[in-house]
Amino acid sequence: MMDESDEQLAAHLAPTLALLAAVGETGHVTRAAELLGIPQPTASRRLAALSDLVGAPLVLPAGRGIRLTRAGRTLAAASARALSTVTGAAREVREEIDPDSGRILLGFLHLLGRTLVPSLIRGFRERHPRARFSLAQGSRQDMLRNLHEGESDLVFVAPMPLDDPGLDSRPLADQELVLSVPVAHRLATRERVRAAELAGEAQVALEHGYGLRQIVDDLCAAAGFEPLVAFECQESETVRGLVAAGLGVAVLPRSQPGPRPAMPGSGVVEIPLSPPMFRTIGVSWPAGDRLTPAARAFRDHVCSETMDLGPGFRPAAS
Repeated sequence: MMDESDEQLAAHLAPTLALLAAVGETGHVTRAAELLGIPQPTASRRLAALSDLVGAPLVLPAGRGIRLTRAGRTLAAASARALSTVTGAAREVREEIDPDSGRILLGFLHLLGRTLVPSLIRGFRERHPRARFSLAQGSRQDMLRNLHEGESDLVFVAPMPLDDPGLDSRPLADQELVLSVPVAHRLATRERVRAAELAGEAQVALEHGYGLRQIVDDLCAAAGFEPLVAFECQESETVRGLVAAGLGVAVLPRSQPGPRPAMPGSGVVEIPLSPPMFRTIGVSWPAGDRLTPAARAFRDHVCSETMDLGPGFRPAAS
């Protein structure tokens, strides 16, 4: 930890960072003052005051200009490094508050990266081509935690956290859920399947903490039984792979649009549920609208009625 004199020196040094860096670059007080847009006498007084504080001269005459002393070179080099860091931070802050060039921290569930998220980002960048995105994927639980901790500006999750007073949410899109079964399964030729018919069936499911797991557990509970979960996974494609291997059935979002079912060559048949079942994808953000202009502009874009949701999604039912 710095002692008091170090802290005092750092405090006095901070306002003169640009001056020291400019003197080191130009070797001339007058030119350094011109670069910074300050009077030359002001620059000279600041350098003299800082020399008094350090207790050693920072510059010495050298012909028509000046040269830095060893102490001056040390402080000038540190000033240049510090200015570079501050300049980068200033640029980042400016971009954060500018919807045309800001950075948006977006979190979403894994399967939404196929069509929904790319469609929404494409539409936004058509109007804001310099906007940048940092994308994070994970479980609903992870996404909501990131939102609370400030690691995400917005998240796309299902179901929406309507019981969380710290978050605001709005429905975006509905996505159909279907029963995925192996091609040789007894239900593979059915046109529709009731949830109650899954009682006793070995299921492949996502782990607790994933929104889809909550939806499936609630579906089975409403049908009067507890699901027989044989395998728990962290990613939907692994779920499909285990289904294709004949290790169980799973309720998943439809993999491709179309009235009936099946994913050619995948070993999986998709069967609509009866009655049809949809999950609502929502966008959530911190309550109080504490968003940067860039994140706010993207939220308003995805909440507009004219957005392109991409294949496999429909506007959320009002």
